[in-house]
Amino acid sequence: MVVDRERCCGAGNCVLTAPEVFDQDDTDGLVLLRDPAPGAASRDRVQRAVDLCPAGAIRVG
Repeated sequence: MVVDRERCCGAGNCVLTAPEVFDQDDTDGLVLLRDPAPGAASRDRVQRAVDLCPAGAIRVG
């Protein structure tokens, strides 16, 4: 999984959807990747976070 902080707009949908995988930087509000290889239990939430990201800043694969 890859996050592109330069594309991130800080909406926070990823953090709300999969907080075990994503976080937001306290300084600039941009995405932080907490777990670059989340397990199967998080797969659906991660895909939802990808789908909800308005900036397209998250890629799986």
